[in-house]
Amino acid sequence: MAFEGWEYILRESYQKLDEDYRDFLENDQNYFPSKENYFNAFKTLPKDDVKYILFGQDPYPREESAIGYAFIDAKVKSIFGETGLSKEVNRATSLRNFIKMALVARGDLRNDDTSPQTIERIDKSGLIASIDELKENFEKNGVLLLNTALIFTDKKSSASHIKSWAPFIEHLLFSLVEVSPKLILFGNHAKDLKKKFDLSKFETIEMEHPYNHTFISNDNALKLFGNMKLLEK
Repeated sequence: MAFEGWEYILRESYQKLDEDYRDFLENDQNYFPSKENYFNAFKTLPKDDVKYILFGQDPYPREESAIGYAFIDAKVKSIFGETGLSKEVNRATSLRNFIKMALVARGDLRNDDTSPQTIERIDKSGLIASIDELKENFEKNGVLLLNTALIFTDKKSSASHIKSWAPFIEHLLFSLVEVSPKLILFGNHAKDLKKKFDLSKFETIEMEHPYNHTFISNDNALKLFGNMKLLEK
């Protein structure tokens, strides 16, 4: 599998993982995304195009949703439905709040009125329709969609996986100092990276995890993602 510009960095970063954990990744099948997919974010965005790294927490706790991209829920197909957002988006709290934030940033909504009825009335002819298009728009803006842990087994093991992946994340970031991407830190686990590593050479943009309703009106989110025009075709 070719990773444009990533081959050496990924190989070196992977070797920083504990040997027992590498053995687990290579031989166990009770985690997701699978070993064929947990590096997917590096397969579709060349290293030299990276301007931001968006750090979430860990993959979605559903195998059909987790495909190797932070914040991209593969179970979601359509973004909009007949009455506002699609049922799949409405069930995915973080994604629902993110889409609402992006609509507020565009001026389609006010942050004090994000009701289904108001979303239904928006002219969507110039907007993307699918989760794949959202991923593509992130990547067009140079956003690498990465979690602090690249796999999920069960909720009680999340903190352990985040800790196990830390040497990989640290070496990856060290290898990208010259590229100097801005780091978007979603939620406490992502913000904790600042406690684990020296990130002084990177600009960090911190905000609450989109799971929180307050994310919809977060000024940092509105400015950053509004300029990216993530919902536009």
